[in-house]
Amino acid sequence: MTLRFSLPYRTVLGQRLAVCGSRPELGNWQLAGAALMHYDEATTCWRLDLEVPDAAGTLTYKYVLLDANTGSQHWEYGPNRSLAYDPARTQAVRLADYWRAPAQPENELLTAAFTKALFRRPSRATLPEATAPKAKKAPAKGSKAAKATAEASPVPTGSPETTVAPAAGETVFQLVAPRVAPHLGLCILGSDPALGAWDNTKALVLSDTDYPTWSGRFKLQNPGEDCHYKYAMWDAAAGHALDMEGGDNRVVPATQDATAARVFNDEGYRYATAWRGAGVALPVFAMRSENGFGVGEFSDLKLLTDWAVQTGLQLVQILPINDTTATHTWVDSYPYAAISVFALHPQFIHLEGIAALKDKKAAKELAQLKQEFNTKDFVDYEPVMNAKWKFLKLLYKQEKQAFLADAGYREFYASQAEWLVPYAAFSALRDRFGTADFQQWPAEFRRPQNLEALTAETAPDYDEYGLFFFVQYHLDKQLLAAVDYARSKGVVLKGDLPIGIYRHSVDAWTQPELYHMNAQAGAPPDDFSTTGQNWRFPTYNWERMAEDDYKWWKQRMGHLARYFDTLRIDHILGFFRIWEMPIESVEGLLGHFSPALPLHRHEIERRLGWFDYSRLCEPYIRWHMLQDIFQGEAQQVFDEYMYDASYGRIHLNENVDDQRKIEAYIAQKIADYPEHTEYFQWLQTGLFKLVNEVLFVPAGNDFYHPRITLNKSYSFRELDNDEDRRRLYDDIYIDFFFRRHEEFWRQQGLVKLPPVRYATDMLICGEDLGMVPASVPGVMKELGILGLNIQRMPSNPATEFGHPDAAPYLSVVTTSSHDMSTVRGWWEEDRVRTQRFFETMLGHWREVAPFYCEPWVAREILVQHLHSPAMWAIFPLQDLLAIDSHLRRANPHDEQINVPSNPTHFWKYRLHLPLEELVEAVGFNEPLHQLVAASGRA
Repeated sequence: MTLRFSLPYRTVLGQRLAVCGSRPELGNWQLAGAALMHYDEATTCWRLDLEVPDAAGTLTYKYVLLDANTGSQHWEYGPNRSLAYDPARTQAVRLADYWRAPAQPENELLTAAFTKALFRRPSRATLPEATAPKAKKAPAKGSKAAKATAEASPVPTGSPETTVAPAAGETVFQLVAPRVAPHLGLCILGSDPALGAWDNTKALVLSDTDYPTWSGRFKLQNPGEDCHYKYAMWDAAAGHALDMEGGDNRVVPATQDATAARVFNDEGYRYATAWRGAGVALPVFAMRSENGFGVGEFSDLKLLTDWAVQTGLQLVQILPINDTTATHTWVDSYPYAAISVFALHPQFIHLEGIAALKDKKAAKELAQLKQEFNTKDFVDYEPVMNAKWKFLKLLYKQEKQAFLADAGYREFYASQAEWLVPYAAFSALRDRFGTADFQQWPAEFRRPQNLEALTAETAPDYDEYGLFFFVQYHLDKQLLAAVDYARSKGVVLKGDLPIGIYRHSVDAWTQPELYHMNAQAGAPPDDFSTTGQNWRFPTYNWERMAEDDYKWWKQRMGHLARYFDTLRIDHILGFFRIWEMPIESVEGLLGHFSPALPLHRHEIERRLGWFDYSRLCEPYIRWHMLQDIFQGEAQQVFDEYMYDASYGRIHLNENVDDQRKIEAYIAQKIADYPEHTEYFQWLQTGLFKLVNEVLFVPAGNDFYHPRITLNKSYSFRELDNDEDRRRLYDDIYIDFFFRRHEEFWRQQGLVKLPPVRYATDMLICGEDLGMVPASVPGVMKELGILGLNIQRMPSNPATEFGHPDAAPYLSVVTTSSHDMSTVRGWWEEDRVRTQRFFETMLGHWREVAPFYCEPWVAREILVQHLHSPAMWAIFPLQDLLAIDSHLRRANPHDEQINVPSNPTHFWKYRLHLPLEELVEAVGFNEPLHQLVAASGRA
């Protein structure tokens, strides 16, 4: 039996194509044994005739481009191709394929965001008759009934299944097309009578059995003539095709060989425009509902979904939802410090969704507390969590017997035990010993061991652990219900992947070898924080992670895909290089990028002309600096914290010679003299500045990193001459941070990101703000990862504001992020800058910008973003409400979610109106829907 492959592809000298697949003739998926194709000048196609044994089978295969010029191999994009063949049906199959190019924007339409939510196919049981025909006895071949069926029925009479081998003379069409509305189908119209002779009521309707692949088969009535055809949308309810795709007609070439079957794996549907959508961003904890408990819950996602549908928005984006319970205080409100990258946060559970409390006194207390907490205009984290835990323990005791007998729980436990058991053990031990810092636990618990036995149902203290099994099961159940609801409404749920893990977490307890526990991660100085950010998370041991092919990352991504169809990767730059700080740092200025290529002392000497460790690498402190920083307190500060090191040099005392020591010393001062807290905090800031007064950060073995923003330091300004400053900054600093590492960091991203990107079918978006290496956008584009564009933080440092029109298609545009003020809040921060924005970005030349961000101004900014070419425009709900004077919050400065420059920020933002009211706000919802629709995003 002969399989004839044909693929149009233009190569250059030194390139050729091969077919690699599941048969020995194709190398059994070993590239070295792939079958080489030959180029046919006449048809400009690469071809291969493959003889296979005369036995039915299924072949899986892929095309690969071999480039002798670079020694590289490039596989085509997408899943393996599949072909069923049967010599009893035909002796030859001709395959007309097209190369599936990687890094094409339309490839992202094959992700779960589109296939499982936006264009989710209805169940076949609910499909219209024309799309999912009932099985019935076919009329006798050649009879009048058969002829009438062929002419009148839009349903292909042959099997649409791609797993059925084609028969002699059959033509099979297969097209990957995810972008088909759920109420529509796909069909083919063509010149041959078998394709309706261009009659849009007699099209060949394709099957969506293998969606997003559509397929159909038929026999041409005039195989000796070229058959011209096009794909079109099929409206089963109306019984006819809608507008056809654009471009030239496709062609089935004439053939005189009636014994061969032909399979056309066509190029994608030719849409007139690229798909674009719009969404809303709001943390779950910030959601408010009439039936809430002072904090948003997973059940509230259904209300936000309903509102999104009314306004034409197709996506709901949230912040991380993992459990952060480390201290049982408001500090746990920080959503990026999870104690487990798998467990969900108990604050999001809807108590009544578990069961009704049978204890009438407890039920009455619950109702009273709900009313009390729900009237607050912020999330009062500690009282809310204390109350929720109280009622969760009552519900666990009440429902324990039924819970343990629940088949749903048993399935959940069996499938999630790998993370669930360690999490329950960790959480119970945290509460038993009063701390999440497992290094402070008794020695026998500092490393996990025999956790299955420890948490067994037969253990006398099982309830300590069973409570957490109970809570996680119901959290999972409630979130999945919200996810299914959103998908059924055609709304995508977008999650958030924190870049780091919490130091005192289940993950660090169970797998410390995956992290550098003696280091801490953060971000270099940026618009959010001039001293950088220290997240205090350990950095990743990427070398160890690579040993098992990034198993931990794949498990993490797989678990997130349980709930989300698209995902935001927080600080995606960390996959290229992370900002790493020594454990003794509090601020981020003494950090360095990791991995990096530090400078050896000899290289610094050669480029700078000299090297003095004391001058360059130790804090440069002089008396006039103390006067500048501490003013009239300078002498008192010197007397308590420093000593004279001679020749005008001043050193910090040993007990305060790094930032951690200073932090601890000042904390004790505040504890002893709480009435002077403000003074000591001011003092600490000044002492931190002194520690930062270095120009190079030692990297070990006589290697050094230039200190970030060294040109803003006293030490830099007071170098002996201008020539030293110029060489240090221009020749060393600029080269080090903006040129030296570009290819090195590019390779880091290309190694670490693919296992994460391709672990699931989620649409991946990356938060690529800050000090972005030049190689990052190219790597993200190559991997199909969407970037982020915020108008106030342009990627081009030469511009003050970015314009949404300049955003690439594979990106997300937004007006604000949770780490910055909202549009209304920002408008009032800097009047001069606001005026420039008003004139240059909004086009109001020589007009005076309004003092406040009026609704019409917010509307102009919103419309500007909606009309961007970016795939997604996603807006904080606060910025959407800004266009309505009746619904928006009175004080815009109460709308900011996080202040990155404050490491102890309380994450307490809460929407000021219930979602039920928002759903009913027709006067706001309809105009917003009109704006979305007018932009082509609805």
